[in-house]
Amino acid sequence: MYILIRPAESLSSSSPWFSKVGCRTEREREIVMNDLSNAALREHNSHSCKPIPRLAVCILLLVFFVGLSVSVFILIVVHNVFFFLSFILLFALVLSFLAWNKLNWRRKAAVFWCLRSFPDSDLSAATEGQLVKITGVLPNFSSLFSSFDEVVFGGFLLFRYLLVSCGSVSLESSYERAARCTYVSTLLYEYGGFGVKPMNAGTSCLQWNLKYCERFSTDFYITDRRSGIRAMVKAGSGCKVVPLIVESKLVTTRQCRTLSSHLRKWLQDRNLSDEARLLRLEEGYIQEGSVVTVIGVLRRNNDILMIVQPQELFSTGCLWQKLLLPADVDGLILGFSGNAGPNMNPGYTQHLEQ
Repeated sequence: MYILIRPAESLSSSSPWFSKVGCRTEREREIVMNDLSNAALREHNSHSCKPIPRLAVCILLLVFFVGLSVSVFILIVVHNVFFFLSFILLFALVLSFLAWNKLNWRRKAAVFWCLRSFPDSDLSAATEGQLVKITGVLPNFSSLFSSFDEVVFGGFLLFRYLLVSCGSVSLESSYERAARCTYVSTLLYEYGGFGVKPMNAGTSCLQWNLKYCERFSTDFYITDRRSGIRAMVKAGSGCKVVPLIVESKLVTTRQCRTLSSHLRKWLQDRNLSDEARLLRLEEGYIQEGSVVTVIGVLRRNNDILMIVQPQELFSTGCLWQKLLLPADVDGLILGFSGNAGPNMNPGYTQHLEQ
């Protein structure tokens, strides 16, 4: 059972993007599907100083002007350039450190590092309210035995595979139409450059700007690779999710006079302008059976184990080996821990439109 999705402003009972076998009422849709689109737009357009407090920035600016004044005074009176150059070098190092943290905060580098370094938990020994990390594993030959947790031959256990499976509702990505997903994200970027006609006046020049976003998640099941215990991950409506899935670049337009029919139809279905311009479309998703890692709090409801979002913020701590300041995490972490970096869609193809 699955539903097709559109952004929140387009949801309606007559919308063709919802399957007839999916949820029957608007209330049921709100219960099972979590709209993360607005949060993604706010995060991308945020100009906050995180993870650096504003007070620290103000103090550093004050110290800079005081130090600059003193160093210039010494340079003029004493004619000693050493103090001036030392101050400029020191402040350049501090500025580089702050810029490095700002850049990596936008890339969620500290959260990625936390996901990889956090030890896997054993659900059979985990206690109520404990922060746990669960990883679902899928072998390459899973399609042959997609309905079994264990494969036994001649009385011997050949293997047990652990997978991510959809709950009562699954999602479908809007552009590639990948079915049976537990998380989908489609992002449309527009390049703001000189001589390029933007979609709106708020477009920044000489950079890619996020202009449209569809991002949804829903509840799904995951199996502990240590104990084999299956748990429900509550990533549906009302849950704060921190997705660590990097979208794949599917379409990039390059000074094209006309867009492809598929991209133009996709834009028209969302009431977006289909004029030829510099666009980049990215899409990411977690399909049923993928290798996925979840960090959340364990809850027990009778015989059902659930992984829910932490009620309070938790910090990644200072990562001095990476020169990263601590970052606060607010929500359920959903991503991949097997790679050195974020995971992308397998087998994707990037299309260039000339």
